[in-house]
Amino acid sequence: MFFTYLRRELRRRRKAALVVASGLALGIALVIVVTSVSAGMTQAQGKVLQSLYGLGTDMTVTKAQTPPGEGGAAARPRFRFDAKGEGDANADASQSRDIVMPQGFQTLDAATVGKVSGQNGVAKAVGGLSLQVMKVNGQFRRGEFKRAEGGATAAKPGATAGGGGGAGGAGGSSGTVQGGGADFDVNSFTVYGTDVTQPALGPLTTSKITSGRGFQVGETEAAVAVVDSAYAKQNKLAVDSEVTVKNAKFKVIGIATADSGDAAANVYLPLKQAQTLAETPDKVTTVYVQAKDSQGLASVKAAIQNNVPDTTVTTSADLADTVSGSLSTAASLASTVGTWLSYAVLLAAFLVAGLLTSSAVSRRVREFGTLKALGWKSGRVTRQVAGEALVNGLLGGVLGIGLGLGAAYAITAVSPTLTAQLASGGDGRSGGGGGRTAAGGFGGPARQAAGKALDVALTAPVSLATIGLAVALAVAGGLIAGGFGGWRASRLRPADALRRVE
Repeated sequence: MFFTYLRRELRRRRKAALVVASGLALGIALVIVVTSVSAGMTQAQGKVLQSLYGLGTDMTVTKAQTPPGEGGAAARPRFRFDAKGEGDANADASQSRDIVMPQGFQTLDAATVGKVSGQNGVAKAVGGLSLQVMKVNGQFRRGEFKRAEGGATAAKPGATAGGGGGAGGAGGSSGTVQGGGADFDVNSFTVYGTDVTQPALGPLTTSKITSGRGFQVGETEAAVAVVDSAYAKQNKLAVDSEVTVKNAKFKVIGIATADSGDAAANVYLPLKQAQTLAETPDKVTTVYVQAKDSQGLASVKAAIQNNVPDTTVTTSADLADTVSGSLSTAASLASTVGTWLSYAVLLAAFLVAGLLTSSAVSRRVREFGTLKALGWKSGRVTRQVAGEALVNGLLGGVLGIGLGLGAAYAITAVSPTLTAQLASGGDGRSGGGGGRTAAGGFGGPARQAAGKALDVALTAPVSLATIGLAVALAVAGGLIAGGFGGWRASRLRPADALRRVE
């Protein structure tokens, strides 16, 4: 009887049911879109942070910032070249020098990795050494001495551009040194020393080996390297070729392509090899930390800060605050304007559904009065009205889920490109000459200068939880509307209802 009467009434009032369902559907669809876009923003932001952190990393530990003026002069890179004497046949020979220095000139003892691993809540910790390599290659050229008298010329041995003009010639005649000089090329690239015994943690995890292979556990001291694909293309490197760092040759065993489009380093070496090149044995620049529970990052951070002195701990939440650009703007709109707008539309839909249902009850006074006169209890009338409203709500939920999924699919299909930019770490440290920020600035290895923007494709993933929320909202909308109408219907008295004429 209940379902028969329900089906008949819904069919008889199709337009009213469609209006109520459409209002609920609009609000539910908007909630789905905003929720899915917000999830997409979180994923996009996660890709940006992974380009700094590495997959699976919850926080990083770096050396605490050194106060200005302490060790600054000693940290400056210096290049020294051999002096060539007079008559030296190699005076015009090429000169080449490499300097390898830790990013930011700040390092931690390798023992810090063990201290961090022993803290409560830490599942795994691994150290890495981020290096900046500057290579200066070129030559000094002799100058030509010209006499001031007689027009004769003679090469003055040992005279270079540094000799200036006005050297005394034979017989006391004066002259000038012309030509000569120096022509040097400066090349800068980044090297990251990775712990090959822990391949699942660190910045190399954001890259995919597209040619060759990655490091093996037993290659802690092997002269092997993995090269970023962009750097390999620029320098015409391939698997089994060699890359030279500070006169040491390393065999290229793999080519890696960064998932984020921006690699953590140009060249990856085993950690011990990188420490040897930088002459920093048992030193690291960054400790990558994976927590046992991602919900307890605050307590893990506090434990590390309290128990491991002279360190700076950076979490993903800290880095998220530094992301700017259109990604940040879109995330702000989705989390503020979009959320409040969806709530406002949903509330309006609930109120409209309730008012329409209540109005429909008012137009059915004689009907409900007759039913009560025939023996229907107030509770049965209320349940009948609530049932109709609940069906309208579920119908609105189905329509809303369909609209929301369609809009989310359209956003994912279009995949609008957003830009993300990371502000500087605020400590003023730089890799020196390479235009890259220090490892400590963002808790990761050497990155491109902070002004470089990363392009991230926006998606709108819809989770089962979002669909469950939509169903819950549909049921809630139906119950609210049914509550309004049922309350009106329960207050009707048969005698009063039968006296009213529509």
